[in-house]
Amino acid sequence: MRCLSVPPEDPPPAATPAVARVEVPVTPLGPAPGLLSPAVARDPYPAFRVLRESFPLARDEFLGAWLVSRYGDVCEALARDELVALPPGRTLAHMEGATHRAHRALVEPALRGRAVAALAAGASRTAHVLARRIAARPETDLVAEFCRWLPTAAVVAALGLPHEDTARVQRWCRDGLGHLGGGHHELDARLRPHLARRRSRPGDDLLSVLCAAEVDGRPLADGTVAGLVGSLLGAGGEATALALASFLANLLDDPAQLALVRERPELIPAAWAESLRRDPPAPVVLRRAVRPVVVAGTALPAGAVVACLVGAANRDPARFADPDRYDIRRADPGRLAFGAGRHACPGAELAARTAGYGLHALLDALPGLRWAPGFRPDPRGLLTRGPRTLLVRPR
Repeated sequence: MRCLSVPPEDPPPAATPAVARVEVPVTPLGPAPGLLSPAVARDPYPAFRVLRESFPLARDEFLGAWLVSRYGDVCEALARDELVALPPGRTLAHMEGATHRAHRALVEPALRGRAVAALAAGASRTAHVLARRIAARPETDLVAEFCRWLPTAAVVAALGLPHEDTARVQRWCRDGLGHLGGGHHELDARLRPHLARRRSRPGDDLLSVLCAAEVDGRPLADGTVAGLVGSLLGAGGEATALALASFLANLLDDPAQLALVRERPELIPAAWAESLRRDPPAPVVLRRAVRPVVVAGTALPAGAVVACLVGAANRDPARFADPDRYDIRRADPGRLAFGAGRHACPGAELAARTAGYGLHALLDALPGLRWAPGFRPDPRGLLTRGPRTLLVRPR
């Protein structure tokens, strides 16, 4: 593996917070760690630490990418116009320039407006139904019975799709519909009659908002709407579900902070943000250079793939004190977990609200919620990461 240990550009651009950096001369003791190993998938944070401290820019030949790991460098890379999402797709993450700006200007207000009311009703109702079902059992898996269902059901409700589509979307997510959406022939076929109906008789749901939206005086094409819907559904079924599982695991691991959230529910948004910092659902974000670009102080050619190590950046001690600790009172946990720059996830607010409704429902229905005897969460994955099982005792 070929490595460069070069200081990143300083200061970072105005769009990201300035990072106080203390440069200490480091003599690497060996080659930079690669990411494609079972050990890294089990726990990437030791490798992230070595990369951040000794190899701020490293070429991973097996992954075919340049690894960027320090907070300021990751923020800068995610904001670079020269670095775009891959692979090709039809979601906001894959749009650039004027097309991206026009579509984002339509989607963002929708996700902050009528969609929030639709999501609130669907998420709150679903969370309480799921929590009451769990309360009747002596032991349960929160991932299987709660985390995988709630975000999907919330997005289905916000879109105004039938509730029975929740199970269908879950199957699509297992088959590969992820947070980047993309083409899915079953989704497209399922949406077709709903799109036609919303175009002729719009309602108050998010799908109606997207169908009524116009760019340069023309409505969004069915394929574009389907791509945006796929991205929202995939994010609910993958990224938000993993983030919710990590959120619950962090609180259950610290009974004192869980008790504090019970007493002061106004701390739930801060607890969610801190969990996203410590355990982001997408620790590695891949970008491709469409033209030459400077990353971490080094010129990279067009076509270079850059792996922005969000998980490493979120535990950079130059940015966060005691970065490995989960602390719901942390003043500024940052906002990298759902992206940064022009491609920051427009659904981040919906995800936060869903997590809040979910935790409220669990705390109301399960006053004695705790780990099952002998259980410890075991998060896995690299491009997407989170616990796959959370065994708990409800009472």
